Amino acid sequence: MSALPSYTKSRLAVALALTALPLTVSAQTGQAEDTFRSASPGIEVIRVTGNQQGHAYLETGTVTLIDLEQIQAIQPLSTEDVLRRIPGVNIKGEEETSIVANFGLRGLSASESKSLMLEDGVPVAPGLFIGNDRYFNTRIQRVEQVEILKGSSSLRYGPSTIGGVVNYITKTPDDGVKVSGRAGSFNLREMNIEAGGTNVSGDAYAGVVATYADSDGFMDKDYEMADVMLKAGTAIGNNQRVGVKVSFHENDANISYRGVFLDAYRSGADYNPAPDDWYLQERQAVDLNHEWIINDATTLKTLFYWSDVSRDYWRYSVDTPASNLAGRWVYTDALTGNNRSFERLGAETRLSLAHEWGGLTADTEFGFRVMTEESDDNRIRATRQQDRTGTNDRHRIDSADSVAAYVQSRIEVTERLAVTPGLRIEDYEQKQLILTQNNASAATSNTEFLPGVGATFDVTSAAQIYGGVYRAFSPASNGVALDGLTDQNLDGERSTNYEIGIRGAEGALSYEVAAFAMDFSNQVVTGNSDPNLSQSNAGETEHYGMEFVLDYDFGAGFSVNSNATWIPTSEFRTGTFEGNRLPYAPKILANIGLNYTVDRLQTALTAHHRGEQYGDPSNQVDLPTGAAGGIWGGLLPAYTVFDLTAQYNIDQSFTVFGAVKNITDKKYIAGLRQGIYVGPERSLEVGFRYGF
Repeated sequence: MSALPSYTKSRLAVALALTALPLTVSAQTGQAEDTFRSASPGIEVIRVTGNQQGHAYLETGTVTLIDLEQIQAIQPLSTEDVLRRIPGVNIKGEEETSIVANFGLRGLSASESKSLMLEDGVPVAPGLFIGNDRYFNTRIQRVEQVEILKGSSSLRYGPSTIGGVVNYITKTPDDGVKVSGRAGSFNLREMNIEAGGTNVSGDAYAGVVATYADSDGFMDKDYEMADVMLKAGTAIGNNQRVGVKVSFHENDANISYRGVFLDAYRSGADYNPAPDDWYLQERQAVDLNHEWIINDATTLKTLFYWSDVSRDYWRYSVDTPASNLAGRWVYTDALTGNNRSFERLGAETRLSLAHEWGGLTADTEFGFRVMTEESDDNRIRATRQQDRTGTNDRHRIDSADSVAAYVQSRIEVTERLAVTPGLRIEDYEQKQLILTQNNASAATSNTEFLPGVGATFDVTSAAQIYGGVYRAFSPASNGVALDGLTDQNLDGERSTNYEIGIRGAEGALSYEVAAFAMDFSNQVVTGNSDPNLSQSNAGETEHYGMEFVLDYDFGAGFSVNSNATWIPTSEFRTGTFEGNRLPYAPKILANIGLNYTVDRLQTALTAHHRGEQYGDPSNQVDLPTGAAGGIWGGLLPAYTVFDLTAQYNIDQSFTVFGAVKNITDKKYIAGLRQGIYVGPERSLEVGFRYGF
């Protein structure tokens, strides 16, 4: 069992395809099996081809798939515990369960997402066009597979696919019941239940996945989380299927923007720097999916989705002089609730055709999406004595309506060469209404044309060259595009992306090497309150690097998985910070895992290394020493952390597992905000899984 995900394994070719029913992989043959039990309401699935001979890898860019067995071996507390083991991914940690998403791909800043995050193919992060898309992060307990697409493979999705696409595929319960639980450091307690079943004829199913967890949290950042997901599906005749997923999530977390001061960090501070600040999060969502197999060559899939996310963030004001004198934050009785809710409604349909084009075999896909988003932003001014009630002095409604269409065709030029051209169009309108300014409003609109082309070439039956070039964009949020209630005439952040790589497997060895470049022509400056903001304030950035993956099975139960990312260039080319490196974009990232499996025991010793990185665009080197100073930047030192995991199968239905994370108790800086976010200290976890 591999503790680190492998790109290419036993000559499996990973390819993304559209279907309403996931394909499961037979443990005996590796061949794809279409099973209705695995029906998922997501429009996105993984299709695995077990025998590469005579069949090309389908994707023109880098694709990583992490399955349930690998997730269980990692024993993650969050999705970002999994992502940090993937080449090209950098994590800016704020707390150990990653309640909000903070990751960057291929030299993009981990503090500002330019990558699309999906769950079962549905946009899961709120505010894709209106901003603030960090405020919900899928819980790892409901995830069965994680897939990451980089390069031209991501053209079929949007918006914000500059770095790539991360898709979390959720569990569909088997017949029967599975329970699991774990306990650990910081008074961690977690219980999970999965229960499901099919009808006698096998053409309908239903199931539930539920989690409850609470913890005192590292540095006393405690949380209490409940997550419930219901799934059901049924066949309609011989050629149609429908599925539904309903999910509920609630999390009350004692977290804040505040970090500890430098002297406190150096002396080993282990207290919550904002003990009375709270982040209160709720989410409800419904996905409906329909698949119609029109004939052997034509399939139509349609997806409807709705979600509502609320985030109440209650934070106390600080006394800056007193804080500097005390060497830690000193709070006043002034309380502010930055309370926002996000509602999204969307529909997407995809038509797949297998046909011939000029005598060549081709697979063509047409897609269309319509989506509307709205956020309700309130700022409540209160005091400690008022208990989260007070005056609303900022009531703002941000909204966006968007339409997208794309076409992509994979053409087999020869048995060894396939070319995949495509075009995506994104059209959107953004609006802002401020109720506390006599209903003042503003609007803007934009259209983006995003062409791309990729290719794959089978050098041998065990090696393939792939590559592509495509245009991607990330829309400027309402707060920037309509800054000062004025249309700033800002295009989206545009990037031309290039990638070329080679991947393959031979015997016990599997490997992949990819080189990439991303050229931003319009990196929009965020956090600007100047009403005269214009495109002249935007900047160009460039990102160049390489990713390496090498896995080897030594036999006798021993194997090693390794990957490394080298990004020598990730810098501003114009503007105020010209020549500076982007924040939270280290030059080096690396992972290595030594795995040993014998009989029923699986163990892994893994190491994760993150190189030094800057905390802000100015590339300030010195870390802030107190509450004053303005810029929360500085050079974050490199670090390496080691984890040891193990699991033992007592029998087919009962497994026990445990982990020691950060074995050496490495003290490191995970990120900066208003102070220093400290990386989690050494921790111990034990747990079990039981099915009946």
